[in-house]
Amino acid sequence: MPFDSTCKFIAENFSEDIATWLLGKPVTLTKIEPSELSVEPIRADSLILLESKKQILHIEFQVDPKLDVPFREADYRLRLHRIFPDKSVCQIVIYLRKINSPLVYQDKFQIDGMCHRYEVIRLWECDVEQFLHLPGLLPFAVLSRTKNPKETLATVASKIETIPEERERSNIASSTAVLAGLLYSKDVITQILRQDIMKESTMYQAIKAEGFQQGMERGMERGERSLLLRQLNRRFGVVSSELISQIETLPSSKLEDLGEALLDFREEADLYSWFQSH
Repeated sequence: MPFDSTCKFIAENFSEDIATWLLGKPVTLTKIEPSELSVEPIRADSLILLESKKQILHIEFQVDPKLDVPFREADYRLRLHRIFPDKSVCQIVIYLRKINSPLVYQDKFQIDGMCHRYEVIRLWECDVEQFLHLPGLLPFAVLSRTKNPKETLATVASKIETIPEERERSNIASSTAVLAGLLYSKDVITQILRQDIMKESTMYQAIKAEGFQQGMERGMERGERSLLLRQLNRRFGVVSSELISQIETLPSSKLEDLGEALLDFREEADLYSWFQSH
């Protein structure tokens, strides 16, 4: 998934910026491979482990909440204690996309005789200003709390332009484009973020073999679907599971058509009629 890959790329390549945000100081962190935990990792694709001499930072970025997150946090805490008993561990689950679910407020795993707590960050509740001053945090600004999301994306784009090192500039631009796909259509993103900068990204090159451009476009496409569903829920209340399934399987070429048609819909029946005619 492009969002997992992007968040891992940012955390591993801009670890001091991430530490400044999450730990309050620019600690130098190095990567721990999940295989070092001696037990088969759980969903290692979303796991980010960084360590300093005295501390381990365990981060998991999530687009949508999952029921097993509390158990995973407790499980990894015990594994880390087994291998690194003298190091303190900071565990943080970061939710990227705003969603009305009680799961995004869960911050502990509890069973008889055991209670383990971890930190939870919901990006949409974080003030945008804290992400605008370090290059590695700029991609998260587009998902943070702001009065004008498109203006924020434009602000991030202008700050990216001022990054002096070309490779870093392109990496941050590409990362921003992928994460922005959770909120904006592809057209909006490409209008604001320069494509020529993104194509020089090492992240782009590193996963080009598996289709980075296609992956980034899939991420943007997923953002378009998410935006459509939010608009429909706001207009008609909770949309039926049948319609959600139809939207999820709608070809990308039809997403923009549906977005335009939505402006003229007056009731949910109009949506059913649209699908019948398309």
